[in-house]
Amino acid sequence: MKTKIPHIILIISLMMSCQAQKSWKSEIYETSASGNKLTKIQEVSATENAVKISIKPEQKFQKITGFGGAFTESSAYLLNKLSKPNREKVLNAYFSEEGANYSLTRATIASCDFSLKHYTYAPVADDKNLEHFSIKEDLDDLIPMIKDAQKISKDGFRIIASPWTSPPWMKDNNAWINGKLLPKYYDTYSLYISKYLKEYEKLNIPIWGITVVNEPHGNGGNWESMLFSPKEMTDLVQNHLGPKLEKDGYGNVKIFGYDQNRFDLKNWVDEMYRDEKSSKYFAGTAVHWYDSTFKIYEDELQYAHKKNPEKYLIQTEACIDGDVPKWKDDSWYWSAEATDWGYDWAKPEEKYLHPKYVPVFRYAGDMIGCLNNYVDGWIDWNMVLNKQGGPNWFKNWCGAPILVDEDNDEVYMTPLYYTMAHFSKFIRPNAVRIGFTNSDNDLKVTSAKNPDGSVAVVIFNPSETEKNVEISLGNQKLNTKISAKALQTLVFKN
Repeated sequence: MKTKIPHIILIISLMMSCQAQKSWKSEIYETSASGNKLTKIQEVSATENAVKISIKPEQKFQKITGFGGAFTESSAYLLNKLSKPNREKVLNAYFSEEGANYSLTRATIASCDFSLKHYTYAPVADDKNLEHFSIKEDLDDLIPMIKDAQKISKDGFRIIASPWTSPPWMKDNNAWINGKLLPKYYDTYSLYISKYLKEYEKLNIPIWGITVVNEPHGNGGNWESMLFSPKEMTDLVQNHLGPKLEKDGYGNVKIFGYDQNRFDLKNWVDEMYRDEKSSKYFAGTAVHWYDSTFKIYEDELQYAHKKNPEKYLIQTEACIDGDVPKWKDDSWYWSAEATDWGYDWAKPEEKYLHPKYVPVFRYAGDMIGCLNNYVDGWIDWNMVLNKQGGPNWFKNWCGAPILVDEDNDEVYMTPLYYTMAHFSKFIRPNAVRIGFTNSDNDLKVTSAKNPDGSVAVVIFNPSETEKNVEISLGNQKLNTKISAKALQTLVFKN
């Protein structure tokens, strides 16, 4: 006698079989020295000599916070100098779904070197209650840029705000540059941050996170700065800033410690996370990349993650520093001709850390290296600068992914813009970095699974040789050919 399989069991069996044989739709985008600019390319036929990359979704690491750049007065001022079509072109390039779709940004709390002048929100000395606090300096340029970006961004974006210094009268040297916050003004400085959050909230600009100060080691005494030791900053956050924000209703605003170069990361997280009381108000740690043009500082990043795995670890600033940017010269961004501040000024024993480098390589390599070592967010510096690499009151010229000629109303999308988009456009907030194997050490790889189930794989080929690549995901294989000196993002969709 034959036993009939109930229809429901047969249906379930067929569904499970289909799931096991899931077919992914794939898209491939490339930016290359040969001229591709986030260009969609086609899959190629399988070859025997292909590099083998196998994606391992079951291996899960950190949750991604986002990618983006910084709102600065310099960038906002330049946008206001452009025609309306070009202003919209730039903002759409950064914040629309068709563009880079930035999801994590930075803003300055009062002035920095990329401002038109020194300014503070509390100019009246010894105004402990900050009765004269005002953000009026931000109203002409900075706030309109943020508001227009908000209108364009479909999913919205987070803002981490950073002060470069307190008002000078709160410091022991009563100056914009260097000096330490006087202990008697710890509560006033905490109020200063709280009032900033409140004023921006009134304008419907929610601030997601803050850093205590930008670059607490200082910047060589050149522009706005304020010095802290790890203990001083931790004590301020634990006993003053954290409780103040909590009391004023901003306990959900993330407080990030440090906010400078990775070399000293171990000392800072040891102090920040010394015990439960000190850890309570720190949401995570912010870092910059300026120690070296090629080192990722993997050990330091790994150490910071392991010190407190539940905390954020975000790269908050990076740029092509030490050079006037090259205008409408794509080849320069793919050549080892860039220099940074350390090329001329580093100590003799540290010169090796600052060789000439390839700008695209530095960006792509650092972003992949950071992601693969538990960094969950990566923020570029100025979104827009001019042909000089400013405006900058100190004449500290830098590069930006988008450059403009404000006098002739021209916009130049550098290769760095497309490099940023390979990450920000395809690896979305709350994606989870996933594992992979890679048979070719010359290729740099990272991968992440997005909340919608899609998988993004970023491959960077710094070599002079075109390479065939076979990528495996589940039971599916995708074959691609990555150009010499190129970056590819491959997206697998359900």
